Amino acid sequence: MDEVTRDIQGEIPWCMLFANDVVLVDESRAGVNRKLELWRRTLESKGFRLSRTKTEYMMCDFSATRHERGDVSLDWQVVVQKDTFWYLGSVLQKDGDIDEDVRHRISASWLKWRQASGILCDKRVPQKLKGKFYRTSIRPAMLYGAECWPTKRRHVQQLSVAEMRMLRWFCGHTRRDRVRNEVIRDRVGVALIEEKLTQWRRCVMGFLSGSIM
Repeated sequence: MDEVTRDIQGEIPWCMLFANDVVLVDESRAGVNRKLELWRRTLESKGFRLSRTKTEYMMCDFSATRHERGDVSLDWQVVVQKDTFWYLGSVLQKDGDIDEDVRHRISASWLKWRQASGILCDKRVPQKLKGKFYRTSIRPAMLYGAECWPTKRRHVQQLSVAEMRMLRWFCGHTRRDRVRNEVIRDRVGVALIEEKLTQWRRCVMGFLSGSIM
């Protein structure tokens, strides 16, 4: 793979390579077209073919500056433009926000929850054990990639609401029971999701600091 991608390798984030998920980034459409054409020629010279149906592009709009007109094309075929972009299981938005990714992660965690509902809703299983199962199997699905999120208060609130619904459900409580969130969390041994987000970021920052040193 290093040999195949040698001509397009560059500094992150101008080029991101992971297995067969390749992202080419440039400040202009012309620059993207040049990189895309180089990538096409390189692949074909090695006996590969760049997929015309799977290739797509997104124009990031972080400011009010005017952008050049034109299309991104691949071998004279116009590449489909998207407002969101999937990369390594995360959803990237053209405005740099994470609303779509947060919604996707919440949906993914509910899918995991439903798959494990036979255990989580079994009254014979101790609540502490359910909490441990939740922390190791369901919460990671909700917080996948969260260490890189520019989270805002509304995102933390969305995650917290979804999590509390899950915890209350397998504890057999509803909002009408008027059992405080703190009591539920203590009963199952699950900390605030905001604390977990902070912890994950510190771990990543510590890793990056160690790598730089």
